[in-house]
Amino acid sequence: MHPHFLFNTLNNIFSQTQTESPKGSRMIMGLSDMLRYILYEGQKPLVPLKQELLMIKEYINLEKIRYGNKLDIHVLTPDKVDEIYIAPLLLLPFVENCFQHGTSHMLQNPWVNLTAEMKNTTLAMKLMNGKATVSDNEQGNSGIGISNVKQRLDLLYKDKYGLQITEDDEVFIVDLWIELIRIADKVQAGIIVQAQSTIA
Repeated sequence: MHPHFLFNTLNNIFSQTQTESPKGSRMIMGLSDMLRYILYEGQKPLVPLKQELLMIKEYINLEKIRYGNKLDIHVLTPDKVDEIYIAPLLLLPFVENCFQHGTSHMLQNPWVNLTAEMKNTTLAMKLMNGKATVSDNEQGNSGIGISNVKQRLDLLYKDKYGLQITEDDEVFIVDLWIELIRIADKVQAGIIVQAQSTIA
């Protein structure tokens, strides 16, 4: 299916639902924005961190609508990230994992806590979510998305990131830090762009 057809159709549905279902129209617009980001920005070697964080917020907003008042969620992201760039779609799989393998299985009091901070050019993200108690053979099944993002981190940020995933009966915790670049650093940006283009 051609992306232009998809977006035109979503825009038409959005127009039809604005009056009859404002909540539905917000969800359609959020989904459209995410698809556009994944299709177009997701193919680039680097994107502004600001865009990556905004896309994560769009995803979380869609989940909030789905859960209604049942979801307890706290999100804190840095404000001043205008010059910082990151490889696209590195952070979203961790957030998706929270909902797919965590809160969606909780019958009572599902919760997610996301904190992202910048220290110079280092992004530090701590992501925690509640999870239902599972058997030993089910524990650790966090999905193929996490495995893929680990491989991308190794390829794109070797020796420039740290990742620790902790899981117990009731909580899943992701601690991630990545050394990113400023747009003004042309030499380092060029090296990363060239490396990613070779990988692609």
